[in-house]
Amino acid sequence: MTKKKHLTQRQQQRIADNAGKRLRNAKNKGVDNVDDASFAAVEPGLVLSRFGQHADVEDSQGSVIRCNMRRSVASLVTGDRVIWRRSLQPTGGVDGVIDAVEERRSVLLRPDFYDGLKPVAANIDLMIIVSAVLPALSLNIIDRYLVAAEMTGIKPLLVINKVDLLSTAELAAVQQQLALYQQLGYDFLAVSAKNDMGMQQLLDYLHSGTSIFVGQSGVGKSSLMNNLMPGLEALTQEVSSNSGLGQHTTTVSRLYHLPDGGDLIDSPGIREFALWHLTAEEVTRGFTEFTPWLGRCKFRDCKHISDPGCAIMHAVESGAVSQERYDSYLKILASMAQDKPNHF
Repeated sequence: MTKKKHLTQRQQQRIADNAGKRLRNAKNKGVDNVDDASFAAVEPGLVLSRFGQHADVEDSQGSVIRCNMRRSVASLVTGDRVIWRRSLQPTGGVDGVIDAVEERRSVLLRPDFYDGLKPVAANIDLMIIVSAVLPALSLNIIDRYLVAAEMTGIKPLLVINKVDLLSTAELAAVQQQLALYQQLGYDFLAVSAKNDMGMQQLLDYLHSGTSIFVGQSGVGKSSLMNNLMPGLEALTQEVSSNSGLGQHTTTVSRLYHLPDGGDLIDSPGIREFALWHLTAEEVTRGFTEFTPWLGRCKFRDCKHISDPGCAIMHAVESGAVSQERYDSYLKILASMAQDKPNHF
């Protein structure tokens, strides 16, 4: 396998600058010097999904047009706002071309074992972290996702699914576990796609902005999607048929408009966010309750593990920071070195 060349920061900046120039030129001129006679003037669009070098773009009227991507478009994901042009002679196949991508207000990144950081979806307002109560609720996995949310600047919502499988006493115990997160300012919902418990409250969160589900396999993300959007399975099959990609479509992210407002991105490819691409300092900042204690350690290079005079460890001992969250933090730090690929 050929090892991919990684760009320097200066090269990445040059690419970003060139992309900005193309975006400005597309807006100002409406054309470029390739196939000008074949396409109409530029217009804004929303990327609903991407398939290789093709993407489904929604225009201002709600129509969906399959488009090619210019080779100059370095990155394109579901949720991107783009400048594109439609073909003057549509064929019912690929009937447009994407010239440039608008600046993203947020982007969800996932570390890839071979390619480093890869964008998954863009312009997201709410990251819905889905966990399940069986076989056991893992708070460490929730903490990992919360670190990812803090580092991307996307608001998280904790959703505990399949609570219909719990007794009243077991549900109360789960709610007690999650009370800590409420104290930290994180919202959480206990839901069941099977009996509709909490589903209306979940819809209330989704009605404004763009949301995305993240979570491990088996936590019930697909069941939640189908409950929130009746007929989604049929719609997915229609998309698969139209794209000509068959079952491959089930691994492609797609943006859907909810019936009563709001957008929801279904991204089956998101299973778990590894954190090996972050530094120990970034993981520390991902635990929001540590913030008041940062910079107060005896030593500037304190690792917050066994260093004398550590302000965070003092906060744990005094009860200002929970022992459970601190233990989870240590577990994440220990796993980062083990998970990191050797070539990074």
